[in-house]
Amino acid sequence: MTPSDFIAKWKNGGDERRDSQPFFEDLCRLLGHATPRETDPDHTHFTYEYGAAKTSGGNGWADVWKKGHFGLEFKGTHKDLDAAYTQLKNYADALENPPLLIVCDLVRFRIHTNFTSTVSKRYEFTVSDLDKFETRQLLDAAFRDPERLRPSVTRAIVTQEAADRFTDLATALRKREPDAHHVAHFLNRLIFCMFAEDIGLLPSHIFTELVENSLSYPERFAPRASALFVAMHKGGDLNFKNIEWFNGGLFDDDRAIALTGEELRLLLIACKLDWSEIEPSIFGTLFERGLDPGKRGQLGAHYTDPTTIMKIVGPVIVEPLLAEWEAEKAELAKQIDKAKRTVSKAAQTRFNSFLERLRAFTVLDPACGSGNFLYVALRALKDLEKRILIEAEAMGLPRQFPGIGPQAVKGIEINDYAAELARVTIWIGEIQWMRQNGFSMSKNPILKPLDQIECRDALLNADGSEATWPLADVIVGNPPFLGDKKMIGELGEIYVETLRKTYSGRVAGGADFVCYWFEKARLSIESADLQRAGLVATNSIRGGKNREVLKAICERGRIFNAWSDESWINEGAAVRVSLIAFGNSHSAAELDGFPAGRIFADLTSAGEHSNADLTLAMPIQENRGSCFQGSVKVGNFDITGESARIWLMQPNAIGGKNSEVLRPLLNAKDITTRQRGVWIVDFASKSVTEAAGYEHPFGHVEKFVKPYRSENRDQSRRENWWLHGRVGTDIRRAVVGLDRVIVSPRVSKHRLFIWVSPRIYCDDATVTIARSDDTFFGILHSRFHEIWSLRMCTYLGVGNDPRYTPTTCFETFPFPHGLTPNIPAADYAIDPRAVRIAAAAVALNETRERWLNPPEWTYRVPEVVAGYPDRIIAKPGFEADLKKRTLTNLYNERPAWLNNLHIALDEAVAAAYGWEWPLADDEILSRLFVLNQARIAG
Repeated sequence: MTPSDFIAKWKNGGDERRDSQPFFEDLCRLLGHATPRETDPDHTHFTYEYGAAKTSGGNGWADVWKKGHFGLEFKGTHKDLDAAYTQLKNYADALENPPLLIVCDLVRFRIHTNFTSTVSKRYEFTVSDLDKFETRQLLDAAFRDPERLRPSVTRAIVTQEAADRFTDLATALRKREPDAHHVAHFLNRLIFCMFAEDIGLLPSHIFTELVENSLSYPERFAPRASALFVAMHKGGDLNFKNIEWFNGGLFDDDRAIALTGEELRLLLIACKLDWSEIEPSIFGTLFERGLDPGKRGQLGAHYTDPTTIMKIVGPVIVEPLLAEWEAEKAELAKQIDKAKRTVSKAAQTRFNSFLERLRAFTVLDPACGSGNFLYVALRALKDLEKRILIEAEAMGLPRQFPGIGPQAVKGIEINDYAAELARVTIWIGEIQWMRQNGFSMSKNPILKPLDQIECRDALLNADGSEATWPLADVIVGNPPFLGDKKMIGELGEIYVETLRKTYSGRVAGGADFVCYWFEKARLSIESADLQRAGLVATNSIRGGKNREVLKAICERGRIFNAWSDESWINEGAAVRVSLIAFGNSHSAAELDGFPAGRIFADLTSAGEHSNADLTLAMPIQENRGSCFQGSVKVGNFDITGESARIWLMQPNAIGGKNSEVLRPLLNAKDITTRQRGVWIVDFASKSVTEAAGYEHPFGHVEKFVKPYRSENRDQSRRENWWLHGRVGTDIRRAVVGLDRVIVSPRVSKHRLFIWVSPRIYCDDATVTIARSDDTFFGILHSRFHEIWSLRMCTYLGVGNDPRYTPTTCFETFPFPHGLTPNIPAADYAIDPRAVRIAAAAVALNETRERWLNPPEWTYRVPEVVAGYPDRIIAKPGFEADLKKRTLTNLYNERPAWLNNLHIALDEAVAAAYGWEWPLADDEILSRLFVLNQARIAG
């Protein structure tokens, strides 16, 4: 059929019932596409009256449906296409959410895009326009490749632009208005007015008109805005236009802030954007940064996308409720007579009862921020209810209007900016969902009060007692990420002391702030006040004192879904997190998206690496007193190598050599890259009088450390300002008499060990093992200790590097029998196992050292004073090449020679255990865990 033929036949339209299918088949012929009857006789992917096989009969969910392409609804000529589009939107889920929704009255076409997370776009044309190639291409895309019609602008882009534009106005107002809360409340009103007029809740773009008409007379803006707020508070007329009743607490008075001409121009720029398409799941986060002065540094930063939030909302909310519905649906099917198309009263009563339970379901976010978790949870509940209503209708039950709304979500948020934004986010999200799914919005008022989003502390009451949480069925959320060491600085010493005292015995004193939310949720589940919880924490919750809250959860309940290590954006910064769902769920456990057995407190599972729960591994007595974290400086005790060498040659008036208090400094970067040549002033435990005798070193500390330490909250550190914050008496005592010690970076991509002179000062970014024998070095550098430490460590930072700790990684490790830390090296010097390991370790270390510092490229220079290690200097012309010779680069590349040396070492250590080699990692862990349990049992 040619375009002219089609136009001649159909330019005057026709009757929906009589002509819609002939019209569509002619359209297929025009486009050179097979008809539904020709290509899909089984009605599985391209069919008429899709969904018509309902017990109740009737017209289907779409007149034509092509899977993954479009749903199409016909109306008779000159009938209401808006109503047809509303019907399609209502059943989009049942149509598997096709990317295009098309309505047609046999003369006019409207193609609405329906791609997830994009701004909706509409294409309109008539039958007569089909003589144009470009118009036919629109329909051809619908039939063959809908992606050609995907809008390039996403809702996230629209939201980001709106936030950016509005932030300029917010910044200007904050600079001149003293009442920060009043400013935020006023700005939230402006945001909602712009949204309301773009979706038609405010008539005729009345707010934009108000701003435009005030540009020449800025003094008129505030009284005009006040008049609008009054009308929105109760409903009424404004400039002969009807204003709906909004209120909900957002329009609770007529207070407006006067704006300057420049501020009005900024506001008008924002008004010109399309606010109807902003994305609620990121709306609050972006706008909080503009409204809250404390968030100013995060402007333009990333946000957490809704897909990631669904990793919590899905298993905690959607999947259990969907499982309940599937069971309920099976029971309902037994009570519905499909042949007679009748629904029994008992079936209707049963379904109504299920709906009542579903609509009474509540979600609490006890650290809700600006509401992104609450919005995603509300949307998920509404999507689920809609699906259930459609499936029930297909079974023959009468169609019902959705009943789940903002009353389903509750929140606690201590920041008043964020709490109010959370309410605005929920209001906007609710209105958008109703419009996008073809439902009318409730009115009188349009905005229902959201007092259940409370602004208060979620952990402590004003009197220091434990705060209570409102009752809910489930908890989801992203509590604040605040490490133990930062809590006092951020929250204040009094608050932190009260918090730890109130939760004493339930949360370890050194645990991160987020752990308190996990503990409160656990107790609520245990007391049957709550069904399930899903919370986000930094991935350090898997280890150390943080893990104790997860241990309590596992001992008394169950983690049923977890993502152990995910990227996340927190307060504008990239971090690594764990997502943990726990409580009452009948679903099979999943870890990192895969089926799992029991999930342990370190967020591993039986069968993932081993069948052993390594969270039960404990420190072994024979390992104590050998491994130490480096000393803590607390102040700028560092000096350059050049200064150190000058001072080493300087005499002191009251005697004493500066070599007694000057030491080369080693940190983690010195180990993993090249040594920087930095030195440190170290008075050890000397009195201030003794320290003052070393003139130049003491002068440096007095100038650069004393002012800083004078403000330290720790009394001892204030008063003993010339000493390091933690002197490290234990490590100093342990290395006495040793000519070398083993050192490793605490945080490192690769678990590396090196030999170091005890004269070198190793800071708190390192761990020192007080042993000088090659056998011990070899055991530590073996695959056995490496994978054990990787399972027992915690992880740090966005780079997610393993963090080695003496207690969890070293003291729990079961060394081969007879080669344990409590046995002096001399006692097993003739043990053939020890000799073999030592030989392999020497070969590894010496070969590695030759690669790091080739004699052809370097020469060694003795220090200006005896007793220090030689300096390694690059020969002229080799400086750039030598900089690339680092342990990190070596182990990233892992050449064959290095791999072979490690294999020889692993074979020797395996033989010391009496085990064959090679062994799979999970088998190694299982065997080491058995040894650990035997050792701690005595």
